Amino acid sequence: MDISIIAYVVGMALSIEGILLIIPVICALIYGESIMPFILTAAVCFAVAFPFTGVKPAAGSLFSKEGYVATGLTWIGLTFTGMLPFLFSGSIDSVYDAVFETVSGYTTTGASILTDVEALPKGVLMWRSFMHWIGGMGILVFMLALVPFTGGTQMNIMKAESPGPSISKLVPRAADSAKVLYQLYTALTVVTVLALIALRMPVFDALCITFGAAGTGGFSVLNSGCASYTMAQQVVITIAMIAFGVNFNFYFFLFIKRSKLAFKSEEVRWYIGIILASILIITVNICSHGVYTSPLIALKDAAFHVGSIITTTGYATTDLNLWPNLSQGILVLLMFIGACAGSTGGGLKVSRVILLAKSYKRELAVALHPDIVKKVHMDGKPVEENVLRNTGAYLFVYLVIFCISVLIVSMDGESWVTTFTAVAATYNNIGPGFDVIGSMGNYSSLSDLSKVVLSLDMLIGRLEIFPIMLLFAKDTWRKF
Repeated sequence: MDISIIAYVVGMALSIEGILLIIPVICALIYGESIMPFILTAAVCFAVAFPFTGVKPAAGSLFSKEGYVATGLTWIGLTFTGMLPFLFSGSIDSVYDAVFETVSGYTTTGASILTDVEALPKGVLMWRSFMHWIGGMGILVFMLALVPFTGGTQMNIMKAESPGPSISKLVPRAADSAKVLYQLYTALTVVTVLALIALRMPVFDALCITFGAAGTGGFSVLNSGCASYTMAQQVVITIAMIAFGVNFNFYFFLFIKRSKLAFKSEEVRWYIGIILASILIITVNICSHGVYTSPLIALKDAAFHVGSIITTTGYATTDLNLWPNLSQGILVLLMFIGACAGSTGGGLKVSRVILLAKSYKRELAVALHPDIVKKVHMDGKPVEENVLRNTGAYLFVYLVIFCISVLIVSMDGESWVTTFTAVAATYNNIGPGFDVIGSMGNYSSLSDLSKVVLSLDMLIGRLEIFPIMLLFAKDTWRKF
């Protein structure tokens, strides 16, 4: 275990966080607010980072174990420094609440303990939404695009931080892959901001909403969520959420004019198919139950919330507690499925669902014909057995953590719907659930213990379990 390189990575990430605080500082200056909460936070970031970054380690390489540990420790460090603007500004009094809100921001969950977001300073709201954008693609991926590491092992960071069962290079060098990812990410962000501004959304709102859509987080700047925006603006937000839930390899292949490879992706095809089928069923269901009198409005809201939930964004335009059980059930299922691997979305990921379904189909074939040799294929290529094994192991640990979290949160005495969907919504980085923590509610009524558990769930879910769990494994810290 190379502690020096891990410390260097954590220190560099904190330094970058300190630099990125310039965004809320500019916002606070524009609105005539105090910039001290952000200046003090930046000073803390640089002070903590300096001992780690003063001397760059000679090796400069991160292997698999170091990559996981560095990623886990970096995100924990970002949580405790990122929460400081909330505390320094007086926007949040409780450390538990500040940690919850910050983890929710960085993990692009969008679950909030705030009951009146419009009362917060604009600078704080900007930082709150900007955390979504930082966490969406990953601050370590951003760091790789800026800071060179020798030894060719940068992919170990990208694998540890990027969501999905696997991560591949878009170009030969990992640092160049990180640059390509952030170029695509930034380009889609700019297009969304300009589209919303063109539709006369206030610039501040357009930036914050886009940061949330890009990172697939759900922090809104209005108490009404996205309900107050026009239909055209909501349509743009819907398209943006769904677009950022697509595997970024898809956009890369389109960019280099290899559309055949892009549209060959089974995951993207299944992702779009699930969305279209869900929108159709929910539209028919909410119309037939008299929830909407206008089929067009029903279609718009169905598309918005299907896009919001499957991409784990969490924006809302209406109270989902008023929808029929079938529609709510579909949305709960979408919580677990999630977006594509290699996107900014959470959940199990569509690719894992496909692999699990194909593995089940193969096992049925083997049961009927024990001597058969059958490989699982994805995008026309055979899937390695270790990928299938890792997918099965991931699902097992995922379910164990989910069940333990439900049991602990249930001690609050809230309804089963609240308890179950609170864990589902935070663990899968979605935000709102149903009942008390529904689309028009928040998490403020939960106990501090539940907030701690749900904060851990958000962090574990965003980093896909292993970078956090490995921090508590003895072998991780053992010298071989």
